[in-house]
Amino acid sequence: MTAEARKQDTRKMDQKRKAEQEIGKDQGMPRAILDAVPHPVFTIASNGHVAEANVAAEAFFEVSAPLLRRRPLADLVPFGTPLLGLIEQVRQRGAPVNEYRVDLGTPRNGGERIVDIHVAPVSEHPDQVVVMLQERTIADKMDRQLTHRGAARSVSALASMLAHEIKNPLSGIRGAAQLLEQSADDDDRALTRLICEEADRIVKLVDRMEVFSDERPVEREPVNIHAVLEHVRTLAASGFARHIRIVEEYDPSLPPVLANRDQLIQVFLNLVKNAAEAIDSDQDGEIQLTTAFRPGVRLTVPGASTRVSLPLEFCVRDNGKGVPDDLIPHLFDPFVTTKPTGSGLGLALVAKIIGDHGGIVECDSQPRRTTFRVLLPMYRGKSTAQEDN
Repeated sequence: MTAEARKQDTRKMDQKRKAEQEIGKDQGMPRAILDAVPHPVFTIASNGHVAEANVAAEAFFEVSAPLLRRRPLADLVPFGTPLLGLIEQVRQRGAPVNEYRVDLGTPRNGGERIVDIHVAPVSEHPDQVVVMLQERTIADKMDRQLTHRGAARSVSALASMLAHEIKNPLSGIRGAAQLLEQSADDDDRALTRLICEEADRIVKLVDRMEVFSDERPVEREPVNIHAVLEHVRTLAASGFARHIRIVEEYDPSLPPVLANRDQLIQVFLNLVKNAAEAIDSDQDGEIQLTTAFRPGVRLTVPGASTRVSLPLEFCVRDNGKGVPDDLIPHLFDPFVTTKPTGSGLGLALVAKIIGDHGGIVECDSQPRRTTFRVLLPMYRGKSTAQEDN
């Protein structure tokens, strides 16, 4: 071989090594792109185990990628789920398939998780299929929240009517009963007292409903949510929840929330009280108060021309008996309650207050794990506060 030929071979080898080095540098790019996808994406090997998973998939299953790879997919999803059948269908047909509104919720990942499923073969790896999940839960919650707001507006109109059409006649009825009581015997006096007590009870109910008819703009300012929750925890621990363990899991880096402090106290005091009442006295009761920053949730709210970001998540979670499934879709409607003596206005008021703040509130419930989740916008400065008020 001549010296010139050896030089050419050397140059070719050098070029090949450089090309391989460049390819090696770019191998991390597809993984970075995969992790940037907000939807859970993972591949399934021929043995049914998870081969690869992006960050969103780790968050969805609440398991790290190394642990996911050690377990078959069947251990991570509900028994009898259509997902497993879809994967086998893709293996046999070699063509992608879709399935919509499938529940992949398990006790591990927090109950109901409604997703759209997309399964496709991987041409470079015939023994693998790729699965992408698009969660429908948030979209459905947005739709239900609009329904809750409509219900709150209906109560507002009803409250205005009741205030004018019921309280005045009740005042006359109560006055007449008091006059009759002065000349009544002991047996009849018990009946007149009953009339007065029932009239007072109806007036109190109307007074509670009048809160819904208050359409004045909410006065808001930057509020430290942790100070609000600490105040609520103190009230609960010294009163109705004195025998229940209250656990706090806060993100200390959260920015302020643009809100009315007194109304937020009313909201979370109501939610914590409901949580305490859902826990049986003979069980080891626990209420969790959590805060977190969840970017990516955006909602079009009434009166706003643009979509509003709702990154601040506040949860009240209890290990009580849960909410019946048939009540979940109507839980924030007026007069819906599971309490024998409840009026069913507490959660309707919570929905109204949170709606007035431009946020949403939802409930995920199963036995021993019921979560009320509040999403609110954060404070971005004086200009934003003036625009929102």
